[in-house]
Amino acid sequence: MSRTRISLAISAALAFALAAVGCAPQPQSDPAAGSRKALDCTSESSSLHQRGRLTVATDSPAYEPWFSDNKPSNGKGFESAVAYAVAGKLGFERDQVEWVIEPFAHSYAPGAKSFDFDINQISITPQRAKAVDFSTSYYTANQAILTLEGSAFAKATSLGAFKDARIGVQVATTSYQAVLEQIAPTRLPHVFSTTKDEVTALRNGQIDAIVTDLPTVFYLAGAELDNGEIVGQFGYAGGTPEEFGLLLPKNSGYTPCVNRALAALKADGTLARLTRQWLSASANVPELKR
Repeated sequence: MSRTRISLAISAALAFALAAVGCAPQPQSDPAAGSRKALDCTSESSSLHQRGRLTVATDSPAYEPWFSDNKPSNGKGFESAVAYAVAGKLGFERDQVEWVIEPFAHSYAPGAKSFDFDINQISITPQRAKAVDFSTSYYTANQAILTLEGSAFAKATSLGAFKDARIGVQVATTSYQAVLEQIAPTRLPHVFSTTKDEVTALRNGQIDAIVTDLPTVFYLAGAELDNGEIVGQFGYAGGTPEEFGLLLPKNSGYTPCVNRALAALKADGTLARLTRQWLSASANVPELKR
């Protein structure tokens, strides 16, 4: 074979090899790899609101059984206990946890946050998730109906019995939509700024019933009303209980860390133990159907 023909053959072989490389499947870079390498879940993480401290938010007043004595920092009550358990998994000592007040309706508003996560019975919804991050669920809760002993609704056995009732809900909660979708009342629910306002309206006869999450109904019936009557509980969104998540700033670098901590608490049984300890009474309420 002549030198020219050899040269042409080599050139053709090289061209074929390059084309083959171009067509062959190439190793794909893992887009999560960079974030995994950069993930810093230590107490000195740059993702923290304040390095060396875990800043946790909730509303005031902070009601039982989620908190005790309106003191989130005492570790008593379900959400206080969960917050400290998460902190422990993240490597924070108790004195490194700082509590701040964040009104419920402000927590999921767009914008900068002054906390690392907010724990305040905040239901995970797609709409809210547009402005903030949510952790995986730490609790699932049905809605429940509270009225007064001796009222026309105290012995109701179905959601349909409340069709003509005057129902109260707290502003910016998912209870409003739950009432519309599951009870479908003939009149719109009355909306109140706080749970305390709802209780006052029920006591004064302005409304017939309150709808809120089941554990809060237990607290209201036991601590805020002398004659409260828990009628029953019901699921939201076709029978699916609501999920509560820890709320974090949008695109927080600490969201994966919090999820990792919650996964560990579920795996070692801590979350189940805390649920039994603080919310065990919720299981004995009849379920209401339409």
